[in-house]
Amino acid sequence: MNKFVGILVGLVVLLSPVYAWIINFKGFGDAALVFLKGGLMWVMLLAGLVSLVVGFTSLKE
Repeated sequence: MNKFVGILVGLVVLLSPVYAWIINFKGFGDAALVFLKGGLMWVMLLAGLVSLVVGFTSLKE
């Protein structure tokens, strides 16, 4: 029975933010999109920086 309670709690925790995003409860949907866009930009910047460092180190050799 405890496994079912764990699964139920997990589903509630997983689906609550999704539901809040869909109905845009108090602007959480917009805030989530802004956060994702900002995170994507940082990932792209870091990937570019890593590729530059790898390129420079391969030129050294």
